[in-house]
Amino acid sequence: MRTAIIGAGTVIYQDEGIGVYAARFLEENFTFSDDVTLVDGGVLGFQLMTYYQEYDKVVILDTITMNDEVGSIYNLPSEELLGLGSYKQTAHEVEIVEMLEICSLLERMADVNIIGIIPKDIETVNIGLTPEMKEMFSKLVDVATAELDRSGIRYKRNLDTVTLEEIIEKYANPQSEFKNGYPTNY
Repeated sequence: MRTAIIGAGTVIYQDEGIGVYAARFLEENFTFSDDVTLVDGGVLGFQLMTYYQEYDKVVILDTITMNDEVGSIYNLPSEELLGLGSYKQTAHEVEIVEMLEICSLLERMADVNIIGIIPKDIETVNIGLTPEMKEMFSKLVDVATAELDRSGIRYKRNLDTVTLEEIIEKYANPQSEFKNGYPTNY
């Protein structure tokens, strides 16, 4: 089974980057036994279609706009998300739902879950998270790993860990790095 874990959002808008940080946290702190691709999705838009069509399972980590308490976490299958008219409120929420709507009409589509957390602030231009999101970050990761468990995806936690603060720092102060022989920005 091919699985994609996509961190969606924009790290420059405070809490909106939590999905990107969570995907990076999983990549840095877990080793996956199965065919798992971790993606810094930022705002992928139409490129999401590739994952929806070519993978068996897609887990999207993101903020979610709902009328609920800051820090509330939802694990929504794509069918449920498509039924929530109130969800499409930010640019990347619109992109995610529009690609789901298009792919649902096609012959093949992955089993898609959106694991979303209600943010406190997605308007302030700042790379980092509010204290409320930092406090709920490990819970978001726990909900993501529970979804992986439910889907039968095997992984183990690495002995050496990279903290949330270290991940945020790398996004705030990118350095050129070499990955697979090619320079990349973290």
